[in-house]
Amino acid sequence: MSKITETFELYGKEYTLTTGEIAKQATGAVVVTQGDTIILVTAVVSKERKDYDFFPLTVDFVERMYAVGRIPGGYLKRESRPSDKGTLTARMIDRPVRPGFPDGFRNEVHIVATTLSCDQINQPDVISIMGASAALLVGGVPFDGPAAGVRIGRNRNTGEFIVNPTFEEEANSDLELTLAGTADYISMVEAGAEEISEEDMLAAMEFGQKVIGEFCAAQQRLIDKVNPQPKVYPIDEPVEGLTERIAPYYDQMAAALRDADKQSRMEKVAELKESIKATFSEEELALWPKEIGAELKALEKKAMREMVLSTGERVDGRAVDEIRPITIEPGFLPRAHGSGLFTRGKTQVLSVLTLGMLNEWQRLDTIDPAPGKRYIHHYNFPPYSTGEAGRLGAPKRREIGHGFLAERALKPVLPAELDFPYTIRIVSEVTESNGSSSMASACGSTLALMDAGVPITRPVSGIAMGLIKEDDRVAILSDIQGIEDFLGDMDFKVCGTERGITALQMDNKAKGLTVDILAKALAQAKAGRAFILNKITEAIDAPRAELSQYAPRIISIQIPVDKIRDVIGTGGKVIRGLQEETGATIEVTEDGTVYIASKDTGGEEAKRRIEMIIKVPEVGEEYDGKVVSIQNFGAFVELLPGKDGLLHISRVANGRVEKVEDVLSIGDIVRVKILEIDDKEKVSLDRLDKPDAPPSSGRNSSSRDNRPGRDNRENRSARNNDDRRPRRRN
Repeated sequence: MSKITETFELYGKEYTLTTGEIAKQATGAVVVTQGDTIILVTAVVSKERKDYDFFPLTVDFVERMYAVGRIPGGYLKRESRPSDKGTLTARMIDRPVRPGFPDGFRNEVHIVATTLSCDQINQPDVISIMGASAALLVGGVPFDGPAAGVRIGRNRNTGEFIVNPTFEEEANSDLELTLAGTADYISMVEAGAEEISEEDMLAAMEFGQKVIGEFCAAQQRLIDKVNPQPKVYPIDEPVEGLTERIAPYYDQMAAALRDADKQSRMEKVAELKESIKATFSEEELALWPKEIGAELKALEKKAMREMVLSTGERVDGRAVDEIRPITIEPGFLPRAHGSGLFTRGKTQVLSVLTLGMLNEWQRLDTIDPAPGKRYIHHYNFPPYSTGEAGRLGAPKRREIGHGFLAERALKPVLPAELDFPYTIRIVSEVTESNGSSSMASACGSTLALMDAGVPITRPVSGIAMGLIKEDDRVAILSDIQGIEDFLGDMDFKVCGTERGITALQMDNKAKGLTVDILAKALAQAKAGRAFILNKITEAIDAPRAELSQYAPRIISIQIPVDKIRDVIGTGGKVIRGLQEETGATIEVTEDGTVYIASKDTGGEEAKRRIEMIIKVPEVGEEYDGKVVSIQNFGAFVELLPGKDGLLHISRVANGRVEKVEDVLSIGDIVRVKILEIDDKEKVSLDRLDKPDAPPSSGRNSSSRDNRPGRDNRENRSARNNDDRRPRRRN
């Protein structure tokens, strides 16, 4: 294939799709360009069919640091495991692409999006969805496309929607909505928002659906130029007569499903499936193991969905808009900086918060411009949470995605860094799971924040909505549990405050999802969020007035930039000394902001000393200073750390003093007053608590002028005459 290009402009930004130039051995390859951001997206379909009972699709998003002209950090200087952003982008591509393959497709599919160039102006993630769809279609893969993704922002000043905003445009946006799908339906939604209304979110979705259609049309023009020949792949077909043999067990399956207890229900369903399998011969079981399993799952799915659509009752007896029982316990752990245990039905999450210095923020080694973040949320989903034995290891993509969703939900209500100068880390431990654990982690994190005394603007709650759709029959489910997620058509998670939405995520399997259905789901979710929020505020209605006794106290002060060197000292000597002597941790930033952290009074003492270091002495001020040096002409007295003044020998005592050491010693504390500060910032002092000069230090007071600094004029004149030398004339 020769090089084929489609260039188009949409909403003020130019895009290019190119195929037939590089990676020509892949099943399909497309280069997507926006500005100087260039992504190579390849798709490879295995030649042989895999003997799996699932669709083997793998999507990787590869961040190459050369794309932004940087060398990777770390010892090896090589890209290793994907960053969280890379993992989230891979999920963003996977979720809208996966539903586009036909049922029964079992050839392995591998999609790789590689960043070749990133201008750090145009974002590389969302255009990769269009690249993945185009790569599949130019390769002749049976895929229900074109599909595309789009990010919708909203200018917070004008309210105007922005299509695929640049990083700069996004910084001035109160909405970050990412949608993906086809011209006919939306299959994936991700959103972060600053408490916007359901009506505004719906308007953004409607606009985004229209824009997706325009991107799909541009993509179709490339496909038409390529005119790929469709490839034929084997598709798993149902065994003739198998459905009819299992269908008579429908009533028994419906009865087994009517059990509110998850474990008991699973046992009943498993026992029924085994009894149905027992009706098959050993030869049939060996011949159709996956097919029989698939039919049994289809029977379970049909019984669950029909129960809801026909009776409005769910497997645990709830109505479609009913929330499971909720129990809440803030302050669950005694020594944590903040904690909260949130239980909803058989889903339980313990969220634990830790506060740290700002220099403990998370530094990001990615291709994005953002250097790091001060709010971090981690989500852990151990096997025991579902009653299973397994192996603990690195977080999976699902855990990273759920952690990011909760982080995004709470970020809009966090205090500004200047008002609350802490790094905040929350870990949500899923201790029990039966659906909606990500939303439970958002609720548990709200509890932990308020228990810790973090001054959030408003509490956040979250709810997962479901959908069951058969032709024109539709049921929207509030607070879905595991079985309704697995066997339903939609997983729609909504987080927000009483004022509006802060985060949203949706995966959709139903191709007939309309804006009207989304509107009803958002309205039902709003009522559910309000119910859950009320439960949270009943347990803890506001952030605690004081931080935990185990949390560090951080004080921030602003110092002049030209005083930073004085606070740090040569080689860090001053700041190290302050930390050792006070026990506080001190961080000085380039703009002169100083953060002081301690768990006792050491922070206040460190603050006092820093203020002394930066203080500029003024004429007339009085100090209790320490003698730090003695010279023939006087003593140097330390007024403030690093700031000395000269106490002249004539002012150390009443009367004539022959030697300063007769009156003062190094280390003495004397009360002094600033008399003068010259142009070179040299300070002249006078002693306020002057003692009388000791008799041994000079002549008797009756034989001289007793005024400070005055010697006997006659004797001084005689000495001057004796020492006089003739002047040389030029």
